[in-house]
Amino acid sequence: MKNVLITGGAGFIGSHLVRHWVKKYPDTRVVNLDKLTYAGNLENLKDVENAPNYVFEKGDIVDEKRVAELFEKYRFDGVIHLAAESHVDRSISNPMEFIRTNIVGTVTLLNAARAAWKDNFDGKLFYHVSTDEVYGSLGKDGFFSETTRYDPRSPYSASKASSDHLVRAYFHTYGLPVVISNCSNNYGGYQFPEKLIPLVINNIRNHKPLPIYGKGENVRDWLFVEDHVSAIDLIFHKGRKGETYNVGGHNEKQNIFLVKLLCSIVDRKLGRPEGEAEKLITYVQDRAGHDLRYAIDSSKLVNELGWKPSVTFEQGMELTVDWYLNHEEWLRNVTSGDYQKYYEKQYKINA
Repeated sequence: MKNVLITGGAGFIGSHLVRHWVKKYPDTRVVNLDKLTYAGNLENLKDVENAPNYVFEKGDIVDEKRVAELFEKYRFDGVIHLAAESHVDRSISNPMEFIRTNIVGTVTLLNAARAAWKDNFDGKLFYHVSTDEVYGSLGKDGFFSETTRYDPRSPYSASKASSDHLVRAYFHTYGLPVVISNCSNNYGGYQFPEKLIPLVINNIRNHKPLPIYGKGENVRDWLFVEDHVSAIDLIFHKGRKGETYNVGGHNEKQNIFLVKLLCSIVDRKLGRPEGEAEKLITYVQDRAGHDLRYAIDSSKLVNELGWKPSVTFEQGMELTVDWYLNHEEWLRNVTSGDYQKYYEKQYKINA
């Protein structure tokens, strides 16, 4: 039985990936290493927690001893590294936590893989999952490609850029077999509701303000999380060592357009009068260093590995709204306690 380590597997993208891997590859033991911070939730994996090829291990990727013990215990054939602090707003208020987890944690994993695999890298792979935010901000035209110069603008994106460089350095210096992917904004079920889409859906349901930074003119490329997972699967099994692959949804939308679309969908699904939710839109002070536009060119992934999205943007949004409206208990559990305090502090709006 092969053994694959997935870090951050109780988080949003990680839980989708763990579920996919456990179900699709029954001959592979999936070990989920997660610290269970505010964004890690084992409720996300209830449907696979008793699967014979799934193991959960609680731990911090910065803990060298803990990570080394897991490599010794399971003899991993591969690592898919998703564990990261990922919210830009939090990185602005607490950058050191992002440096610790995203940079030091990545190096800890790289060192453990190198020590465990030594000079016999046959059948081994270290897959680092990153973000399009490392490339900085685009104007109205153009796209990020795998050769775009790095230009991070926030402590979050700078920490991810640093981890990307370190992964490449271990490939060139030590020959460690690695691949990297940089993805656009993910959406779908199980996303922690500090992020725009679940926050808006939840607030509409509860008649709360919909906080929009600035004028809502910032543009993001939206990628359905299950399509991202299928891309990770392809890259893990067929990607070329040492290469980077960009994963985008080809769905560029201004934030205000996206919010108004969600207002329309949620109003319709809840049987409310059209336009009711839009009255909740509340413009708040813009985020410091807010990148104007992200857009990804995924042609390398499409042409080399044959990847393509499985749903349109409209289909993905309908599925996502349905998921959150049908998982009220999950949302209630997630949005209690410290999250509410963070919400009030971040958006200056009473929860």
